[in-house]
Amino acid sequence: MLAGLNVITENLDYLLWGRAAAGEPGGVLLTLLMAFGAAALALPAGVALAGLAWRFPGVIRKTLFVWAEIIRGIPLIFVIFWLWYLLPLMTGGDLPGALTVTLALAWFTAAAVMHSVLAGLRALPNGQYEAAQAQGFGALQTLGFVLLPQALRNTLPSLLGIFISLLKDTSLAFIVNVPELTTVAGQVNNRVQIYPAAIFVFTGVVYYLLCCGVEQLAKRWQLNRPAL
Repeated sequence: MLAGLNVITENLDYLLWGRAAAGEPGGVLLTLLMAFGAAALALPAGVALAGLAWRFPGVIRKTLFVWAEIIRGIPLIFVIFWLWYLLPLMTGGDLPGALTVTLALAWFTAAAVMHSVLAGLRALPNGQYEAAQAQGFGALQTLGFVLLPQALRNTLPSLLGIFISLLKDTSLAFIVNVPELTTVAGQVNNRVQIYPAAIFVFTGVVYYLLCCGVEQLAKRWQLNRPAL
């Protein structure tokens, strides 16, 4: 058991931040960078798409629903593969692996955010929209200043669950050898070739702590935010 812990302590720097000193972040650091980067892209994109689906209930909403169902019906690992091979063809050059995976995660997650926020908008009483219109607000002003703040507040638990899933989904980057936490744990295991249980139990504990940390931060923010 002690020897297994020694494997962790001897490789702790590499597991936590990879070769960040050489300009190549990895491990837990890269996991967090990809998760927060994908969330920063997926949240505004999903909110914007939900707004479009709410505002235009005809062809635009149906098109967005079809797109979202296709994306949500495909395993994320295939989305990563597709962007891994398609983006270089579209851009004419190779993109960093971490950036490619971040874009794949954002694209995949935006569909879930869209459905969650749209459900929050639909749950609001119709009187909210009518009252804003009576006060002289336009449709976009009503959506941005009246409806979306309430919908986002009501859907916060759902959005938190989506982000936690996103954080865990970064582990799929190992399939294209991006050096996030799961990949570097596998590299350490392949190098030392002993005590795999200790290495991967440590990896699972780190993911658990990261997810719990995000959840606690969200709960603290919700408790401390001013009431509307």
